[in-house]
Amino acid sequence: MKGSLDGVERVRAWMLERGVPGELIRPGEPTPTVESAAAALGVKPEQVIKSLLFLVDGSPYLVIVRGISRVKTPKLLQVLGAREARLATKAEAEAITGFPVGGTPPFGHRQTVPVLIDRGVLLLEEIYAGGGSDDVMLRLHVADLVRATGARLADVI
Repeated sequence: MKGSLDGVERVRAWMLERGVPGELIRPGEPTPTVESAAAALGVKPEQVIKSLLFLVDGSPYLVIVRGISRVKTPKLLQVLGAREARLATKAEAEAITGFPVGGTPPFGHRQTVPVLIDRGVLLLEEIYAGGGSDDVMLRLHVADLVRATGARLADVI
């Protein structure tokens, strides 16, 4: 699928341009969910992170959590001092990030979006994230993820 290759190449170029170390892995089967990605990679689901796009008071925010976690909207609202937040629809997420849901990387999006990383992610050393398509994963160290995204750390689960 041409679109997914373009996404993966955009992630690779973004990382090279900024000197972000990491590895794009194609496990040979689709990885659109945390469970399928963990199984394909032979890792625990908590090592797979989710890059979720929320619309908070109408503005997009990328929220990164461990794959086993769910964002608690009241905590997200409190952290951002906002009134309302909702998960972006598939169409909204793809329009803003430029990547398919299920393959959204933590960076390299079409629009610059503020990033929040749940503190629970810091308990891990190495993580796996979407790599720009639903069959490519990105392996990188948490410290590199935090540096590359310029993320704010928060408790949102």
